[in-house]
Amino acid sequence: RVFEDDRVFAFADITPQAPLHVLIVPKAHIASLDELHQEHDSLVGELVRRGAAIARDRGYAERGFRTVFNCNADAGQTVFHVHLHLLAGRPLAWPPG
Repeated sequence: RVFEDDRVFAFADITPQAPLHVLIVPKAHIASLDELHQEHDSLVGELVRRGAAIARDRGYAERGFRTVFNCNADAGQTVFHVHLHLLAGRPLAWPPG
């Protein structure tokens, strides 16, 4: 466990793609980004802010980090519960994938 409060849970990815690879997950079940509604705006913002805070706390903020949401199978989503990937600690190429 990297972080937990009443709305969000963050933990290390079991197949990390970078030295820091954390998944930040809302506790409320939302299957994918295309199921988000206006009432989820603050929750999505919270996921992004938590990712930035974890990167900062782990010393990666100045060098840089990436946050990624995958939406549905063709984009690489394999777990159908919205989650934000936080990656840092190595150069990340563009475009990804």
